[in-house]
Amino acid sequence: MYKRLILPLLFRFDAESIHHTITSLLRFALAIPGVSFLCRKLYVVDDPRLARTVFGLTFPNPIGMAAGFDKNAELVSELSDLGFGFVEIGTVTPRPQPGNPQPRLFRLKADQGLINRMGFNNKGAGPASGRLREFAKNRGERRVIVGGNIGKNKDTPNDEALNDYLLSFRDLFDVVDYFVVNVSSPNTPGLRDLQERAPLTRLLAALQDENRKKSAPKPILLKIAPDLTDGQLDDIIAIVNDTKIAGVIATNTTISREGLATDPAIVTQMGAGGVSGQPLKERATAVIRYLHQQSGGAFPIIGVGGIATPADALEKLRAGASLIQVYTSFIYEGPGLAKQINKALLAENWVSAPAVPS
Repeated sequence: MYKRLILPLLFRFDAESIHHTITSLLRFALAIPGVSFLCRKLYVVDDPRLARTVFGLTFPNPIGMAAGFDKNAELVSELSDLGFGFVEIGTVTPRPQPGNPQPRLFRLKADQGLINRMGFNNKGAGPASGRLREFAKNRGERRVIVGGNIGKNKDTPNDEALNDYLLSFRDLFDVVDYFVVNVSSPNTPGLRDLQERAPLTRLLAALQDENRKKSAPKPILLKIAPDLTDGQLDDIIAIVNDTKIAGVIATNTTISREGLATDPAIVTQMGAGGVSGQPLKERATAVIRYLHQQSGGAFPIIGVGGIATPADALEKLRAGASLIQVYTSFIYEGPGLAKQINKALLAENWVSAPAVPS
């Protein structure tokens, strides 16, 4: 029903405005007494065989919502009620920022994808921390894991970027379970320059130094672009080993427009931005497989990019991912996606897979 009736209706409206409308309606509906309980009965697959311990955290199931959907930590409870085992909020920056001018989010219907150039639009790390504190007070039986995806403000020069990451790290430390360092978005000018080996090593090493000062350090992961060469991926493996961070998220959106079914003229008219969804599927899987094989499975990988079906999810897991995330496919496939994948994992007995590094 979702794909036949609801999705065509949603697609009659601007992509960004309808996102805000739907998320507001979701928060309103699930605040009605009894609706959250019914939603969990409908969408949550509560089976201990799905639990997965990765980098020291036990996830109730391996399906997460990727960063970008809940930029301001406003939907953690609601996404948990829809069956997600973990929710990654952000990307958040130390100071609020509006992001890039609108329009900045476009649908590639023929490709089941999106182009976005949002530009880290968010209300800031401090307010996100406050909302997560409120969630923690009212989380009830929800076992959802929360990740904090952090980035730098657009007007912060790269040589001062570390301070931005440290500020957000400190603001969120007490309210998230793990951190993700985002240096791979194509929508903040110059950000991807921080993926180069020297600046990235300095950034991650400094965050790890800050982390080790805490009585209970949190896992820190790195989110990488799908557009890196094999040589750059080799550098990523070396950086993970050198800095001892917990793992990698592969991948962010791509700047490539290769192989799109959408009319090239329409794509050109949409302009710059990162492509997500099905066009990213094969490249994201290839990056996961390369990192896993070349590192000898030395660190966990969270796989994201083009996961729209249980088969897509299993492909990522078999390539070497320990956990997976969705975003674009949640829009195209609907609220039952996490349940559908979790049911398939049980049917495929994926739960018997060997343990991953922690």
